Amino acid sequence: MSLTTGAGPSTARGHRVFAAVLVVVLLLWNNVVVAVVPSSAYVPLNCAAAAVLLGAARWSGLSWEQLGLSRSRVRAGLAWGGGAFALVAALYATGLVVPGLQPLLADDRVAGADFGDIAGNVLVRIPLGTVLWEEVAFRGVLLAALARVLPLRSAVVVAAVVFGLWHVRPTLSGVAANDLADGPWLVGLVVVLGCVATAAAGLLFTWLRLRSGSLLAPALLHLATNAMGTVAAVAAHRLG
Repeated sequence: MSLTTGAGPSTARGHRVFAAVLVVVLLLWNNVVVAVVPSSAYVPLNCAAAAVLLGAARWSGLSWEQLGLSRSRVRAGLAWGGGAFALVAALYATGLVVPGLQPLLADDRVAGADFGDIAGNVLVRIPLGTVLWEEVAFRGVLLAALARVLPLRSAVVVAAVVFGLWHVRPTLSGVAANDLADGPWLVGLVVVLGCVATAAAGLLFTWLRLRSGSLLAPALLHLATNAMGTVAAVAAHRLG
């Protein structure tokens, strides 16, 4: 499905500026802005940011279809996303029932979490503060904005790279919490590998977005990966 428009030369510069500003804002948002706001503000702040970004995208001339939010593609999004959700669920279940795989699911960040914390993360923080915001930002607005000024393949790659760099701070946090590396060089290597893996995940999310024509498809896969991953991590700690 094409994401491009027939905009004329008079709007081309504005579209390039919009895409460039968007890249900078997204790189700063997760690595700088979120790091200095209270944890309690994470969900409302990101939901507000998603609404503002959608408003800016519509103002810039992007259609609901280009943003992956066309009502006509909801059924396709649910079908593709539902299949991806089921596959992820099966993979996590396999990891939990095979003793040798359980340690791979463990995450010390949730080791001491109580039921309320886990429920808040799985039912609110992840769906609204992470999945909704990131899918709107990356597979919705950024992808569509880049596709107006770049060939589609280039737009997909740039969006995936930005998505990988978006995870520098979270990857550092995960490395520190799980004591995965000792020394700046090794920490740097782990962060680079983590960002590369996240960029690859971004390519998969984008493929689902383009194949289905709907943000629902990558959102459901994203939700399964993060929310069910949290549940699996907790279960792995308690089974271990």
